[in-house]
Amino acid sequence: MTDTNTGTATQRLRNGTRVWHEALESTGFATAMLAGTLPLDRYVGQLAAYRVVLAALETELARALCPSVDSVWSPDLAKLPLVERDLRHFAALGPAPRPGPAAAEFAAEIRHTAATAPTELLGFLYVLEGSTLGALFLRRYVIEAYRLTDGYGTSYYGSGDRARWTALTERLDRALGEGAVQERVVAAAERAYRHVALISAELSVGLGRPAPEPV
Repeated sequence: MTDTNTGTATQRLRNGTRVWHEALESTGFATAMLAGTLPLDRYVGQLAAYRVVLAALETELARALCPSVDSVWSPDLAKLPLVERDLRHFAALGPAPRPGPAAAEFAAEIRHTAATAPTELLGFLYVLEGSTLGALFLRRYVIEAYRLTDGYGTSYYGSGDRARWTALTERLDRALGEGAVQERVVAAAERAYRHVALISAELSVGLGRPAPEPV
């Protein structure tokens, strides 16, 4: 059994959120995407939900008066412009689906955390930046399912970058050296995964059984 209470910040983040990561892979949304049967409106719906979440997170990270956040956050991590570019591409097919309440709830928690414990924003950042690495793997399924070309509609899914991820994790490890701080950031990452799971559950309705919620 892996000890989640020792190691660097990113080791603890990875170990502490592994069960959430595995659960998300079995949602109706994820399995339909891998099968090439995910309706386009669900894919666009995820982008619309993430626009709400990323707008809140990137705004709060950029203006946080917190040394740890300032030492980790970098403008090159911003994903909101990429999501908006994808949504503009699909706008020709009609308005984007309205995000469900889960996106607004996540954004509200981000703003509350920024006001009360800004260092914990780094747990949210860890989850959302890390998800782009998984999205990079899924991009080819998206391209094939919706017959997309030249990167149109997949800017966000194509934004994962191993070198950038490595640089981010190194900054996180330097900024989050204290065990008590690491614990709070890991707890924040778990909250982020819970919100992502709720968004995925909304997008999985009618596609199969949603993934069980980790305890």
